[in-house]
Amino acid sequence: MFAPPLQVVDSFLLQYNVGQALLFLYILTTLAALPLKSQKIIGINTLVFGLIFLLTPTGPSALQPVEFQFLGLALLFVGPFLVLTANR
Repeated sequence: MFAPPLQVVDSFLLQYNVGQALLFLYILTTLAALPLKSQKIIGINTLVFGLIFLLTPTGPSALQPVEFQFLGLALLFVGPFLVLTANR
């Protein structure tokens, strides 16, 4: 018998942690916002994902490695600058 689709997706996602999935979503949403040509939307997106990266539990037995929390701090630093320097 063939495996149901959810089992196939689950076996694929078991290879990655939550930090890598969040990073993929951040890149995907940033690329989706590029056609809008709005620096403010990209800045808000950066700020929100920085907060998500920062609030997701880290550690050896947690959802993501500590490096993604540092990425969240960097995104929280860059996001407001993008929003404040936007023309629209």
